Amino acid sequence: MTFTKKIAMRRWLANVKEWKIVKSTIYAVVGAFSYPGLNLINKLQINGTEHIQDLPKKNVLFVSNHQTYFADVITFLHIFCAVSWRKKNRLGIPYYLLWPFTKVKYVAAEETMKANWISRLFTLAGALTVKRTWRAEGQEVRRGLDPADTRKIERALQNNWVITFPQGTTKPFAPGRKGTAFIIKQHQPIVVPVVISGYWRAFNKKGLKFKKKGTRLSVTFKAPLQIDYNDTTENILNTVMDAIEQSKKFMLKSKHHLMTVIDK
Repeated sequence: MTFTKKIAMRRWLANVKEWKIVKSTIYAVVGAFSYPGLNLINKLQINGTEHIQDLPKKNVLFVSNHQTYFADVITFLHIFCAVSWRKKNRLGIPYYLLWPFTKVKYVAAEETMKANWISRLFTLAGALTVKRTWRAEGQEVRRGLDPADTRKIERALQNNWVITFPQGTTKPFAPGRKGTAFIIKQHQPIVVPVVISGYWRAFNKKGLKFKKKGTRLSVTFKAPLQIDYNDTTENILNTVMDAIEQSKKFMLKSKHHLMTVIDK
């Protein structure tokens, strides 16, 4: 394939990702397959949907800790769709998949989303693929902030909710990335912190296979952060990391420190 054809193909795929019928179909299929694992085989507890039910439909940034590649994001999409149908702190019967809320984008590592056909399918559900700051092809890499990735996220915020994981890894208490704070400072979105738990116990790292059934999964949405956008990126990042309970002061309180050999 020539370079020109590759560019044309990328543009076509970018347009396809914005078609509501495509996103709605993927939400319905992925939602139907994932619902039993989230809410029947395991038990999902949702808290704080009152903080998101009346948010504007754009320029909202959800910042969260990260425990699996896909199960976390899939859960958020379920919850956002349920809330759009005025459900509070529950999924209930997933009839919301008949007309899902699709104005959502999520930040994902480019390497992960190109791994296989399943991840490529998930890309069509609204992935904003970025180059990893910390790792590439299994090797430790510390890249600088890629301006193209930043612009991609900023453009998405203009018409969508965006989910991002400031740590960029499923490893608990990894340091946050300054890119998240830079986007907050420059674009001044409403920032909603989210704390999840139980996913590392219930699923494998990709979030597509069960490790332990009957696990309580928890997703808590906190009130939007009060942020001084004129503050330094370091202070903004510290505020975010405290809010998602991944700063040092939360480290010894984490259940990750109580994992048994069986859980692993």
